[in-house]
Amino acid sequence: MRALFNGRTKHDYLTDALTLLTGWTREGEQIRRTLVIDDTQHAALTERVKVVADALRLRPEISRRADHTQIRVGHGDGVPLTEGEVLLAARIEDAYRAVTGA
Repeated sequence: MRALFNGRTKHDYLTDALTLLTGWTREGEQIRRTLVIDDTQHAALTERVKVVADALRLRPEISRRADHTQIRVGHGDGVPLTEGEVLLAARIEDAYRAVTGA
């Protein structure tokens, strides 16, 4: 992937990658996504995300409120967003499509 962005800084290609993740918003050094899914879909999504997050050694924040699930990826304490965290967001999108049939 780095060869595609030859001569560009890490921040540039992470920003480019984030633009491809529809629905994700950046808040400082975190990215966030809110999904309207039911409880069963939330449980299935959480299990799938856990498998990927464990493989990447990352810990996203996943919370459930009323009829939506909110996901935050990144440290948020001044630590820059990493390639792994952007990759995790992409895999969360894959899991979301799988559990919703979208």
